[in-house]
Amino acid sequence: MDLGLNGRTAYITGGGGGIGRAVGRVLASQGAKVGLLDVSEDALSAAKAEIDEQVPGAQVATAIADVTTAEGVASSMAALAEEIGSCDILVNNAGFARDKYLLKMEEADWDDVHNVVLKGAFHCCRAALPGMMERKWGRIVNMSSLAYLGNKGQTNYSAAKAGLVGMTNALARESGGFNITVNAIAPGLVATPRVKARPDFADLEKRFKAMTPLQRLIEVDDIAKAVAFFASSMADCVSAQCLSVTNGA
Repeated sequence: MDLGLNGRTAYITGGGGGIGRAVGRVLASQGAKVGLLDVSEDALSAAKAEIDEQVPGAQVATAIADVTTAEGVASSMAALAEEIGSCDILVNNAGFARDKYLLKMEEADWDDVHNVVLKGAFHCCRAALPGMMERKWGRIVNMSSLAYLGNKGQTNYSAAKAGLVGMTNALARESGGFNITVNAIAPGLVATPRVKARPDFADLEKRFKAMTPLQRLIEVDDIAKAVAFFASSMADCVSAQCLSVTNGA
């Protein structure tokens, strides 16, 4: 099936991580040019090599990016634009958790998570939107989390991911007149390499499977397929939505 992505250009923050590189691979397999942004040069190199190997002929560019600053985002996106073209599809995937109970949480634990997850999306949207508006076409996908509903020990992460959902709904209404859709994805526990490396992974897996109707882990490709749907022509009239990819949790 033609998803209408051939020739489009997608920028993916957190592109060196498990979900980011899966999104890049799936979009590249549909003919999109892919720009990966990440703070880690090693992760970017590994992600590009993986996509190049699995998708022959893929057009993949990389840029080291600090999404917490407007200047860092602008310069990274300018470098990508010169190499593969301006951003048609923006996937705000950069983020991390720093779990602590609120009374044990340092201010830096709150700020660091919000600066990457929420402020980073703000900077990236501000950088990508003018070009999308000029071309009268754009797709923005914000990576939220099931945690936006609230998890103990994750007040910082839950608040940031909930903020992304609110931002999605507001921005969809601001930009819809320019044929730009804005949607969010809220994954449950995804079996990324980082998650699998956790010492408590076996317990996490058992508890997550017990609470989901499908009783299996979510794979990175499950999230990538959801991103591809929102970016595709199948979702031309879908905006201001948050899709839970949670096995029914």
